[in-house]
Amino acid sequence: MAAPQMRSPLGRAIGLGSAKEGVEHWWRQRVTALALVPLTLWFVAAVIGLVGADHAAFVAWVRSPMPAMLLILLLVATFYHVALGLQVVIEDYIHREAMRLGTLLVMRSLCVVFAVRGIVAILKLAFGA
Repeated sequence: MAAPQMRSPLGRAIGLGSAKEGVEHWWRQRVTALALVPLTLWFVAAVIGLVGADHAAFVAWVRSPMPAMLLILLLVATFYHVALGLQVVIEDYIHREAMRLGTLLVMRSLCVVFAVRGIVAILKLAFGA
C-alpha cells in the first residue's frame, strides 16, 4: 500500500516550474480574435458591396492600397489565430510526443503556406503581375 501524500497539491507543484508560455499564448489568441472582429466585419461588408461586380471591378478594388492592406492583415490574423487554436487542440488530444510534434509541424507549415499563398495572390492582383 502506498504511503499517503502529506503535501498539498500546491506544495507538490511548487518547484516544478512553469511552461512560461500559457499566458502569452492565451493573450495572443485573444488579441488575434479581437483583431479579427473588425477585419471580418469589413470583409463581409466589402464582399456585399462587390456582389454583382465583374472581375475587372474586383481587381480595381484590390488595387487600391487600403483593401489590399486590409486583406493581407485579415489573412495574417486568420491563419495565426487558426495556428494558435489548433496548437491547443493538438497539445490537448494527441498524447504521444512524436506524433504531437509531427502534427504541430505539419499544421504550422500548412498555415504558413496558405497565408503566404494568399498574400502572394493579393499582391499579384494589387500590382498586376
